[in-house]
Amino acid sequence: MTTALQVDPQVIAEGVNLMWVLVATFLIFFMHAGFAMLEAGQVRSKNVANQLTKNLLTWSVGVLAFFVVGAGVSAVVGTLTSSGSFAPADLYSTMTTNAVNDWVGWLFGAVFAMTAATIVSGAVAGRAKLRAYVGYTVLLAAVIYPVVTGFTWGGGLLAINPESANGWIADDIGAGFADFAGGMIVHGMGGIAGLTAAYVIGPRMDRYNDDGSVNVIPGHSMTFAALGTLILAFGWYGFNVGTAASVFAVEDGSLVLGAFDTVGRVALNTTLGMAAGAVGAGLATLYKTGKVDTLYVANGLLAGLVGVTASANVVVWYGGIISGLVAGAQLPFVFEFVEKRLKIDDVCAVFPVHGSAGVVGALLIPFFHVDGFSASLLAAQVAGVAVISAWTVLATGAVFGLFNAVGQARVSPEHERDGLDVSEHGVDTYPEFGTPDTVTDGGSDVVRMDGGTAAAGGIKMVAAIVRPDRLGDIKQSLAEAGAPSLTVTNVSGRGSQPAKTGQWRGEEYTVDLHQKVKIECVVADIPADDVVEAIRDGAKTGEPGDGKIFVLPVEDALQVRTGNRGPEAV
Repeated sequence: MTTALQVDPQVIAEGVNLMWVLVATFLIFFMHAGFAMLEAGQVRSKNVANQLTKNLLTWSVGVLAFFVVGAGVSAVVGTLTSSGSFAPADLYSTMTTNAVNDWVGWLFGAVFAMTAATIVSGAVAGRAKLRAYVGYTVLLAAVIYPVVTGFTWGGGLLAINPESANGWIADDIGAGFADFAGGMIVHGMGGIAGLTAAYVIGPRMDRYNDDGSVNVIPGHSMTFAALGTLILAFGWYGFNVGTAASVFAVEDGSLVLGAFDTVGRVALNTTLGMAAGAVGAGLATLYKTGKVDTLYVANGLLAGLVGVTASANVVVWYGGIISGLVAGAQLPFVFEFVEKRLKIDDVCAVFPVHGSAGVVGALLIPFFHVDGFSASLLAAQVAGVAVISAWTVLATGAVFGLFNAVGQARVSPEHERDGLDVSEHGVDTYPEFGTPDTVTDGGSDVVRMDGGTAAAGGIKMVAAIVRPDRLGDIKQSLAEAGAPSLTVTNVSGRGSQPAKTGQWRGEEYTVDLHQKVKIECVVADIPADDVVEAIRDGAKTGEPGDGKIFVLPVEDALQVRTGNRGPEAV
């Protein structure tokens, strides 16, 4: 005879809920990899290591500040701006709690805080001093962001749950400001902070001409930007779906679904908003430029996610689509306004992607709420957006204004021109840019051993400027001609090949310096004409831009290892 195993349902509920929160937390943490790739792709190659360093330090420095100070500040602000009473111990309760599993909840809040912090780095890329950015990150994690969460998720001033607090919005309007997973509290706040910081610190050198016209400065890797976008989208499921953060609850001794009962709607709206954002941005750029801009599609996908983050649990499915569509479609128009009217150099478009998209998403909630339109909720949303925006602008402006006043906000012009990788970190992200790939592909091990026929006139150098994609064929041809030794350099220049028009975030710019490779081959025992013909055979496509080949006399040569000179050295 067997007896059914008796299990306390409370133990099951707590264990599953903790695991759910932790998995969602790890997904959100992984978003930092997405931010790193997205931002690195949108900056110039000379600033990539600096951007990666900022992303690494955002987490490392920011999470310590949030643990020691920020979490307590959030709790205290929530208490002081509601009907609760403040106790000094609230400031350090995170560090002294005896309920160790409370730290799981803290960690879940911490990854949200660090997401808000890392958004700012993309706006000030390419010219902000590392010490200024890190200093701001500490203050954002310790004070600026916790004040916002204290107003809202902490049950304070904006009273997201009017039953748990007596904030002025809850009392006077009867509806709390709604933001399910941080569309405005995290992303909107981060985007507005980034815009403010970019305004205070000023644009990159050469971004604007004396007459106010704009120079386009493309980022160095569309691949990185697209990869970062997809990583962020993956992590966003933890951000939104994970916020339905209690799978089970216990009622009358039985397990029932907790906040998990809305997880299907959250997952659906997150997915639909993401897709609609990419479509909206693509259609907007098609309307503006006649082309579907790749970077805007990527940015639009993220803006769509931001647009539904505040509302995913309470709007109907078509509300999720419309919120994402509008958030994506506004991107090129808002970015153009910021760039050309406000003259603010927002390098990674953090304001239109996170700031204005977060505002749009928060304000659209009352129009697509599952319970129907609510004027009081609309008023609460407007008030909430205004309060969060005002606080963020004032606090961020004060911090960066102080750094600016003491000359510590941005690097020197010399360092900016050299690149922040070298000037701020002493590293080169691409120390051998292109060399490992371009010198090892294609070719063969064929070596001519008979010495051939001496090059007329002694030592000759054959130099060719050719298309990079023809390098493998050229190496094969040279090996077959008995001249496998060569030097390859990545170069750019212009000749008879016509200029092209490039596009970066919907704006056109002229590309008149074309990417080429320079091949140099020094010969003494092989006819220079054979080498010329070998290069021509491998390089020719029949189209403008195939390149040119030059033959130059070499006065002398010396082999370092043996000391041989002249033809023997070659």
